[in-house]
Amino acid sequence: MTGSWPASPAQQGMWLTERAGVAGRAFHMPLAVWLDGPLDVEALREACAEVARRHPVLGGVLAEDGGELRVLARAVPPMRDGGDLPEVLAGPVDPVEGPAALFTLIREDAKRHVLLFQAHHAVFDGESKDILLRDLAARYGGAAPAPLGAVYPEVAVRQRARLADALPAAQGYWAARWQEQRELCLPGLSGVSVAAAPGSALDFVVEDLAGLAERLEVTRFEAVLAAFVALLHAYGNARPAVGVDLSTRTELSRDHVGAFVNELPVIGAPEAGTFGEFARSLRVELRRLYRHREVPLARAVDGIGPRAALTPVSLSYRRRPETSPLFPGLGASVEWMMFNGWVRNTLHLQIVDDQAGTAARLQYNPALLDRAGAERIRQDLAALLAAVAADPEAPLDRLPLPGPVPAASVTAGGGPGAVEDGPVPADLVREIQAIFAKELELDDVEADDDLFDLGGHSLTITQIMARARERFGVELSFEVFIDDATATRVAAEVARLREQAC
Repeated sequence: MTGSWPASPAQQGMWLTERAGVAGRAFHMPLAVWLDGPLDVEALREACAEVARRHPVLGGVLAEDGGELRVLARAVPPMRDGGDLPEVLAGPVDPVEGPAALFTLIREDAKRHVLLFQAHHAVFDGESKDILLRDLAARYGGAAPAPLGAVYPEVAVRQRARLADALPAAQGYWAARWQEQRELCLPGLSGVSVAAAPGSALDFVVEDLAGLAERLEVTRFEAVLAAFVALLHAYGNARPAVGVDLSTRTELSRDHVGAFVNELPVIGAPEAGTFGEFARSLRVELRRLYRHREVPLARAVDGIGPRAALTPVSLSYRRRPETSPLFPGLGASVEWMMFNGWVRNTLHLQIVDDQAGTAARLQYNPALLDRAGAERIRQDLAALLAAVAADPEAPLDRLPLPGPVPAASVTAGGGPGAVEDGPVPADLVREIQAIFAKELELDDVEADDDLFDLGGHSLTITQIMARARERFGVELSFEVFIDDATATRVAAEVARLREQAC
């Protein structure tokens, strides 16, 4: 499939983060399938090609076109052969230059292979893993998956229309709730960040999450989130903000591979009472949040610049289907939680829940949180979950909650977009102010107002870049907006580029 369609809000946010240089490899999503038995390599190669054609977003790259960020459909490269797993994992996937997705077959011996799929999060999400492998196994076995209810561009256009309709209500919801948190209390913590960095991980198992959730009359996600928030509160965080990944899939998009997810913060703290009371009150607040799940926070509030994660602490929960992919004539085992070696913030709790049990992983930034601190968090969370599983209605003050720990502040970090200071023509600054005001739909913008504080986001930047191209004949670098997104700074860069062109 060829063509293009508007980028989704999630894709716009990831494009912004990639261009800002704060994403690293944090948005790279690997998925490995070990195949045991007499593999038909050519049949698998053709199955990969058919799945890529069925899901054209896998070949998509993000590009600015006339002030709009769009997805341009390209072909996914054919399945590659060879290499070893660590070497192949180090290969890049790129949603701007492409390719955004890759299939690689690694031969371990005559009857054992590893199919490694890598995709950027801009074209892939957690639920896409099951969809991809389901379609791939069907194609390998000679069966055609059921037709999709709509082509991907139609899904993308409808998603954008829903966002426009939902934006006013989301702005009202977040106006009284969102406040940037600059400090964080965790054991072993020396700094706080929402930029991607090489990470470490600790794995563990959550016992009887299903039983706990049933006794509390909440979902499994709500049960583990309540425990995580209660633990963060016990460490000394007055009202912890935990970024959670929420699915934005609808009936139309449920069988599509893509990035149908939005990260939003859950903000709250347990009051006096029982753990069960807190979990059920959190459930009520989540039901309010879900009404606004499609609207990115950066669209609903001002002041959120490029970042790899919304909050320093986050949680993702995915409940997998009861079935696993069946490749005819082969044994198949899947590593659903394959770690890419990076973390998007300071601390992330990942949960994958299926018929085999509940697997959990703490991913953390070892430059800011030492291993002993991460081990303590894992032990404290496991102890708390075990205690509430034994007595879900236990009073909070009788649970094995730790005491407060010292706070650490947000770690400052520079960006790549600075330009040299110097005199800037006042009339040029005023022209850039007018462009800012028009694209932000404001009556007036001051010369030193920050674009992000005024509600700007990735789409605003692409529109300003297009206006500057039309008006001044210059190609602004995206990076100029990162360190200092003001009309004064942008005007200085326009002046520099015009002088350079003379």
